[in-house]
Amino acid sequence: MNPSTSSRTLPVATLALTALAPASWGTTYAVTTQLLPPGHPLFAGLMRALPAGLLALALTRVLPRGEWWWKSAVLGALNIGAFFPLLFLSAERLPGGVAATLGAAQPLLVAGLAMVALHDRPTAWRLGWGVIGVLGVGLVVLGPAAKLDAVGVIAGLGGTATMAAGVVLTKRWGRPAGVGPMALAGWQLSVGGLLLLPLTLAVEGVPRQLDGGAVGGYLWLGSMSGLIAYTLWFRGVGKLPVGASAPLVLVSPLVATIVGVVALGESLSLTQSLGFALALAALLAAQLNSPNPLGRRAHRTADPVPVREERTAEEIRGARAR
Repeated sequence: MNPSTSSRTLPVATLALTALAPASWGTTYAVTTQLLPPGHPLFAGLMRALPAGLLALALTRVLPRGEWWWKSAVLGALNIGAFFPLLFLSAERLPGGVAATLGAAQPLLVAGLAMVALHDRPTAWRLGWGVIGVLGVGLVVLGPAAKLDAVGVIAGLGGTATMAAGVVLTKRWGRPAGVGPMALAGWQLSVGGLLLLPLTLAVEGVPRQLDGGAVGGYLWLGSMSGLIAYTLWFRGVGKLPVGASAPLVLVSPLVATIVGVVALGESLSLTQSLGFALALAALLAAQLNSPNPLGRRAHRTADPVPVREERTAEEIRGARAR
């Protein structure tokens, strides 16, 4: 196989697989409002995290070692323990699209945190398209009938912030050598589930009745939207630049909108259709390199540095041999 062809196709495949994670998360709002018992966001987060985490541990049979015990605890608290209950709380108290719009701000938060933690300055191209993506999603879901419950808004923004911090730290720390993405997902899901267990029992308890729809909803959230989604997500975050993986969260509100139209009988106005097109364009454009000629020239001038160092080393070895 031609290496250049492989290098071009690998990012596309990685992007597609990684995008499946936020796509499945986009179904959370419909599943929560249509299938799950109301008033139990902590229990929903627990059922999404702990069974999936324990299953991943059983399948991989890999436990953290050394510093990864506390790193897994931090990531599990951010990505799972704090994010899940805030996500379900916002999904219960806000229309699905409004809650998804708050999550669409994550690429901008990731860009800001990456500057501090990773010393990664976002390009104007991706930052601009990130803003356009938020505006596009806003046009889709923030209409006159949108209900902006204060608790739901705070929960949505809090969940977005914790997930953004988790993405940046996941990129900074990577994962230990020889540990796959499912094991990393299992560590975090287990930690998050264990954090939610006593809180759920103390605050909410178990729902009194669970019908078939609720059981199916919890199974979906724990499997496709839980273990499988997070395995794909952590795999992608490790392989992709942070500026490319963060905009993929825009897939979530777009899928939430499609589910609302197809499954719940909702319709889109002309303004909402325009917003959908803008959000989709922003998602796609953020995966492209800046067409700015100045950016390309800067990239070319930065590349020769390691090449020159390599040639210098070869010259030194040649001189010693002579």
